[in-house]
Amino acid sequence: MSCLPDPRLPTGPLATAWRRTRDGLPLISPLRKRQLRIVVVGSGLAGSAAAASLAEQGYQVQLVTFHDSPRRAHSVAAQGGINAAKNYANDGDSVERLFADTLKGGDFRAREAGCYRLAEISGAIIDQCVAQGVPFAREYGGTLANRNFGGSQVSRTFYARGQTGQQLLYGAYQALMRQVAAGRVELLTRREMLELVTLDGVARGVVCRNLLSGELETYTANAVVLASGGYTNVYYLSTNALKSNASAIWRAHLEGALFANPCFTQIHPTCIPSGDAYQSKLTLMSESLRNDGRVWLPLKAGDRRPPDQIPEAERDYFLERQYPSYGNMVPRDVASRRARELCDGGHGVGQGGRSVYLDFHDAIASQGSEIIETRYGNLFEMYQRITGVDPMAAPMRIYPAPHYTMGGLWVDYHLMSSIPGLFVLGEANFSEHGANRLGASALMQGLADGYFIAPATVTAWLAEQGATAIGPDDPAVREACLEAGQRAQGRIEALLAVAGTRPVDSFHRALGQLMLEHCGIIRSAAGLQAGLAAVAELEAQFQRDLRVPGGAHEPNGELEKALRLSDFFGLAQLMLRDALAREESCGAHFREEHQSSGGEAVRDDQHFAHIAAWEHRPGAAPIRHQEPLSFSLLQPSTRNYQ
Repeated sequence: MSCLPDPRLPTGPLATAWRRTRDGLPLISPLRKRQLRIVVVGSGLAGSAAAASLAEQGYQVQLVTFHDSPRRAHSVAAQGGINAAKNYANDGDSVERLFADTLKGGDFRAREAGCYRLAEISGAIIDQCVAQGVPFAREYGGTLANRNFGGSQVSRTFYARGQTGQQLLYGAYQALMRQVAAGRVELLTRREMLELVTLDGVARGVVCRNLLSGELETYTANAVVLASGGYTNVYYLSTNALKSNASAIWRAHLEGALFANPCFTQIHPTCIPSGDAYQSKLTLMSESLRNDGRVWLPLKAGDRRPPDQIPEAERDYFLERQYPSYGNMVPRDVASRRARELCDGGHGVGQGGRSVYLDFHDAIASQGSEIIETRYGNLFEMYQRITGVDPMAAPMRIYPAPHYTMGGLWVDYHLMSSIPGLFVLGEANFSEHGANRLGASALMQGLADGYFIAPATVTAWLAEQGATAIGPDDPAVREACLEAGQRAQGRIEALLAVAGTRPVDSFHRALGQLMLEHCGIIRSAAGLQAGLAAVAELEAQFQRDLRVPGGAHEPNGELEKALRLSDFFGLAQLMLRDALAREESCGAHFREEHQSSGGEAVRDDQHFAHIAAWEHRPGAAPIRHQEPLSFSLLQPSTRNYQ
């Protein structure tokens, strides 16, 4: 690939850009749609919404998921809420303000047109979900309730207690199952995508491993939609579900899809701290808790007194002190860095001094325990079950943890990757969040992609392909499927043949520690270079000393993990390269060499106002392409939350 594909960004006024684009897209008759097949990989919000919407249009859809039910997709864990510019709180919100907050929150490293479209579609998402019966919280008069999230000064986040992702996923699941019952969606559970099938550079299907039988299965299609989520499990300990992985997008990358901004990884400030080295995952406490919880640490370093014995005058409400305008509701990257700095300085509390207090005492005193219980009850219950501490009686302890990836496969304005016919939705693409996602915007993007954008743009691409129908009996397709299947089979046999002594989790835990140390909240050139060498050495050990018990033709959880980890090794090295090449600090990507005297990020718009899109080259270093970013409605400015 000599250059970037055309990102197909709209021209003219942004306010009407998506409508003009959508109205100009070609259509396909319902009769013709019944003859076309689409494979969707992933059953979270983006995947389920896309599969249901495309099937409703009349396409034959096959949905592949490694879960036993789409209801178990990781979207279920998104607790706090979903943003939408409806101005129900009458506090001055608008599409333009949501657009501006999104672009600014991402530190001006996202496309302006995409951010505007996301803000514009946000209102329709709420209407769609209400029509599906999603039980959003309501005010006394029956209108939908809102609350505030980090990085904004208005209340635009719609929520269903602390179960918003779960309720939205159930809404999408019901829409999906309606299509399953109608025979328009074939639901293929317990299958994991191992390879992308391409023919003449066009996506034509996927190879999956049946996780129950171990058999390799091939599904051909006229278009492939990847909605397989993010990749923060590269850090081993993260807030992602244990099975979340990068294999689908990484395999597509190796087949030619560009990978954009892989180093943009969000560290969420409000997670329950890790207990010990053998813990398997971390648990997120919703950002919504910072609406009423106050973040503080002992003013004196090394103060080990219980929180109720530290008087007000000896507490440091550091976010309120440093950012009086936004206080505890500063964006996640800012809150995470400040918490780590103070913990590194000896002010941290709890085991190893790696946590800060999130205190609800004042909110309970002023509003009453019943109101706080109603607002956050299930989150409090979850915290108490995990830690044994009642947050109604004592402050929570929280600490930053890997949470969300803003990087992903490069897509154009139509959500198509650099491989024609391969569309990428939700967290799997790099899309609208720039260098730092604002809270409550992930659900918004997943549903915007699935319900509203992909149904229009996938149809447009298929319409442009004419009457070409690709079937499994086509000799060229059979040959492409055979090659992809052989690649998958070869990987499985190679992993089983190592016959070493060290289990998969041991390697994964070591990889996570390296990535946290060298590519976490704070990065440096020396650290990133050391990380590259260390990850390459660890991967070499993995290839020499891995032990995978069991065989290929049976349920084999260790083999599943080994396949995923082998892809994480490649992705980890690309993340380190990307972070090393980006000689600036922006959003979640904070380089020690590029900070102000006050410790704030110093962006370099002259040299890095672009999307970095990496091209894979077998046996050679990847090529870094640049897509320049330009701005018309809002000019880049220094982020200031003070």
